[in-house]
Amino acid sequence: MKDIIIIGGGIAGLTAGMYAKRGGMDTLLFEKMFVGGQAATTYSIENYPGFVDPISGPDFAMKLESHARKFGLEILYDEVKEIVVDDKIKKVITENKEYETKTIILAMGASPKMLGLDKEEKFRGRGVSYCATCDGAFYKDKVTAVVGGGDTATEDALFLAQYASKVYLIHRRDQLRASKILQDRVLAHPKIEVLWDTVVESIIGEEQVEGISIKNLKTNTVSQLELDGFFVAIGIKPNNELAVGKVDMTDDGFVIADESMATNVPGVFAVGDLRYKPVWQLVTAASDGAVGTLSAQRYIMENFE
Repeated sequence: MKDIIIIGGGIAGLTAGMYAKRGGMDTLLFEKMFVGGQAATTYSIENYPGFVDPISGPDFAMKLESHARKFGLEILYDEVKEIVVDDKIKKVITENKEYETKTIILAMGASPKMLGLDKEEKFRGRGVSYCATCDGAFYKDKVTAVVGGGDTATEDALFLAQYASKVYLIHRRDQLRASKILQDRVLAHPKIEVLWDTVVESIIGEEQVEGISIKNLKTNTVSQLELDGFFVAIGIKPNNELAVGKVDMTDDGFVIADESMATNVPGVFAVGDLRYKPVWQLVTAASDGAVGTLSAQRYIMENFE
């Protein structure tokens, strides 16, 4: 039986694992795809304390994974299918095996939201993307668009401008929500044009993206843009499938946990982007992971001999 099982290998999960092993806990971390979570798809990180020079998301994730493994964290690449949290001893069930544990730390993170357009799913990978750093290089000397107005959208637009001949930034409001430094860079960039008060109505194309139909919300004017591809950056939704019906959640599906990262179920903790909180950032994910593990360790000391 494990002391702690962590589900999810993003920044929060890896930090939780690092603290758990450093604290002497028998710990296992499950990741179904690749470690690093959303950070691993980020072009450049320049606001994490201690990194004076920008670092790429994949490099940052690799460093954190190496740090966690240095303390002996065991990472299994296996998909968790179910958790059982009704009893004092919890169960984590994968495709291949069932594991018992004293505590569970939920760190499944979040995924990009979709626009919900016809053909959006059909053309995913054929002109529709949710990761500029993954797919940006395919659009060298081509015309692209980014939908959104926050930090991710502006970062994506700046990244794409390195390759594309033109980048439209489409935002439904008349001002961006991104940090000022990113706004300034976007507005000053010669390749980037911001389309204010605008939404995407539909995708044009038969086998791949050839353009989009857009609507100005103030004038109700509908027009078309010829594009080779566009990137959606409108926010995140929690990867909460394992937690549904197990722990309390908000109406939006984020797990509710207190400042000790404890859910309403004793011995179950939630950290990172999965957890409802005011700010979703790398630094807060790392903080959640540390606090969650220390709280789990305290719970074990108080409830197990």
